[in-house]
Amino acid sequence: MEFYDQAAYRQTDDEQYEPLLAEKDETTTEVESSLPDELTRDELELPSLAEPELARHYVRLSQQNYGVDSGPYPLGSCTMKYNPRFTEDVAALDAASVHPDRSAESVQGTLKLQHDLQDYLGRIGGMDAVTLQPPAGAAGEFAGILLADAYHEANGEGHRDEVVIPDAAHGTNFASAALGGYDVVEIPSGDDGRVDLDALDAALGENTAALMLTNPNTLGLFERDIERIADMVHDAGGLLYYDGANLNALLGRARPGDMGFDIMHFNVHKTFATPHGGGGPGAGPVGVTEDLADFLPEPHVRETESGKYERYTPEQSVGKVHGFAGNWLVLIKAFAYIDRLGDDGLSDASAKAVLNANYLAEQVEYDVPLGPFHHEFVASAGEQDAADVAKRMLDYGVHPPTTKWPELVDEALMTEPTEVETKENLDDLADAFNAVAADDAATLESAPNRTTARRIDQTSAARNPRLSWHDLD
Repeated sequence: MEFYDQAAYRQTDDEQYEPLLAEKDETTTEVESSLPDELTRDELELPSLAEPELARHYVRLSQQNYGVDSGPYPLGSCTMKYNPRFTEDVAALDAASVHPDRSAESVQGTLKLQHDLQDYLGRIGGMDAVTLQPPAGAAGEFAGILLADAYHEANGEGHRDEVVIPDAAHGTNFASAALGGYDVVEIPSGDDGRVDLDALDAALGENTAALMLTNPNTLGLFERDIERIADMVHDAGGLLYYDGANLNALLGRARPGDMGFDIMHFNVHKTFATPHGGGGPGAGPVGVTEDLADFLPEPHVRETESGKYERYTPEQSVGKVHGFAGNWLVLIKAFAYIDRLGDDGLSDASAKAVLNANYLAEQVEYDVPLGPFHHEFVASAGEQDAADVAKRMLDYGVHPPTTKWPELVDEALMTEPTEVETKENLDDLADAFNAVAADDAATLESAPNRTTARRIDQTSAARNPRLSWHDLD
């Protein structure tokens, strides 16, 4: 990077360092305000830079970062899908900028889109009713737990205080159940990576409120006994909850409702290409079967006999789980994606996601102990440390997979390429995996060596975060 003047872009300890704006210019600006003195400062340090300097600063930062626009982002289970630009364009339309508290009569188009998205998601998941309120997948899980609790209370079975969860489930499942006031009963997976039916049978009983399950599971394996599992849970008086994290593998081909699930949440970022991460906002709609529809959060949207749309409160609603009707602009993006692809496009997306995962699994030289897979696979780094493997993959210009989880596989490398990657991209990913597999321990332990920032102390960074540039002094 010697092209840049060292004052603007210098090397520090062999790392490429882009100065903070405040380091480029330390201008002190006097501040005048009509606010009370105790709420204001007399002066403020604000950099005073020309537009080219600002533009170049942020472009350089963007070039040092990696995202779904840079290349494959195969974080297993996270489903980091490419976000198509047309959905951003739709969400940016003037007609989308409506105040959420406007009267129903003045926002009929908004309510129609919400109603139609409820219908789309219900048909995709095999659910009878859907709420759009929850602002994220984990919030959807919690809303689902509230619905299960309300359902049991209404049926005179409030004594049910246990939620059964497989050991390979997402951590949010355990947290959501506990936050909802339930005792968590963890069950082990079988040797084939799927639910151990004997362990499930032993865990179910008169106190079971629900079983939370992901299908395909976090190993990328489809629960072949899902109908039997559903019967076992229902026979015990419990509900079957579907964690929608891996719905991308089933679009247009199988529906959780048809498998026997009673409640499910949709991760729109994992399935319908809305943005993922960055602190939000997100969306985690929840679908339910007819028996639980009356408990959905309010407001809900329905079409009247006159053909208009209205907000209403279901008879036994659990109340609000988020402000207004959820994160509206995120929901617009999900609607646009579903509407553009249609039935055939969604089915094609899931087919390619499954094909890509199985193709890549065949190309990597690490041990892949289980299979065949759906949307993702888990390889083992063997004698190598999975975290070191991830750091070293950055040197090859690709984003690493999820590491160390699920713990059922030693030194797990959990990989999900998604449907958008070409064969050439998958081959490049495989080459990176295989190059790292051949590296010696010293090389792995020092990696990454070709990135803007070198290896950091992640434990210290998590325990003592620097939240302000002032902390750098």
